[in-house]
Amino acid sequence: MKHFLNTQDLSRAELDALLAAAARFKRAPVGEALKGKSIALVFFNASLRTRASFELGAFQLGGHAIVLQPGKDAWPIEFDLGTVMDGDAEEHIAEVAKVLGRYCDLIGVRAFPKFTDWSLDRQDRVLQAFARHATVPVVNMETITHPCQELAHAMALREHFGTNDLRGKKYVLTWTYHPKPLNTAVANSALTIATRLGMDVTLLCPTPDYVLDERYMGWARDNVAEAGGSLHVSHDIEAAYAGADVVYAKSWGALPFFGSWAAEKAIRDRYRHFIVDEAKMALTNDAVFSHCLPLRRNVKATDAVMDSPRCIAIDEAENRLHVQKAVMAWLAGGAA
Repeated sequence: MKHFLNTQDLSRAELDALLAAAARFKRAPVGEALKGKSIALVFFNASLRTRASFELGAFQLGGHAIVLQPGKDAWPIEFDLGTVMDGDAEEHIAEVAKVLGRYCDLIGVRAFPKFTDWSLDRQDRVLQAFARHATVPVVNMETITHPCQELAHAMALREHFGTNDLRGKKYVLTWTYHPKPLNTAVANSALTIATRLGMDVTLLCPTPDYVLDERYMGWARDNVAEAGGSLHVSHDIEAAYAGADVVYAKSWGALPFFGSWAAEKAIRDRYRHFIVDEAKMALTNDAVFSHCLPLRRNVKATDAVMDSPRCIAIDEAENRLHVQKAVMAWLAGGAA
């Protein structure tokens, strides 16, 4: 049984097929690829784009989405085996996943890290437990990676540049300041998809502490070896932006300080100048700018950058709808 947990699990042919299907769904939004099908959308964290696009996508293809929020409108769930369940959890994932599989054709899961211990969070235990116990395909709606965002981002870049071949483009994934510690998921995914597409990728971050987990750095190096392109890590803002064709911004927490927010905050407060502004964008090769959203204006990027015609963040957000239709139709066996 196939799941959609990470794009790294898919072949390049499968990735291209999903993006081609998404383009078809964008041209013809309404269809019957999910007629008679249903998807349970399990949200452990808040959502705007993900929930709206999955619900609407299922509806437009003739399917039905059921939204569940464990601990709010559904029972709290236990994920460890062998646990004496005398705490807050009312039922175990072993039963939850199997029951939802009896009701629905697909299960979507959104579950962020706990931000206390990266060695535990990097196991992606919630998503992996659903995939292990479910009897139907599982979709990653963002955990420690965000593969749906990857596809939407890739689609927006292909649309902007007017080609499926993005080799030779300089891609800058830049850390930005944020007043809170954030998930590394989108950064992990951006690094994965940009290298998978053969671009020349620069990871720009303030210090080595902000380099991403070795799992994703390793995936990126593997992708470069397979697809061409290159991968560089830089702490030099001007050098990184120089000649860039794409600037993708995201804030994320420093892994050595994972779970120690007070210690990291004193460090990250020194790097507010990593904001994406007009001066930095002027160093680029008339680059496009994007972000996964939500974005704090004038913290991560200035109003001028967000409102520029070179900003494709809204195009990328729209594409979430189309790529997720492609994923759901593929997993459910519907005509894409």
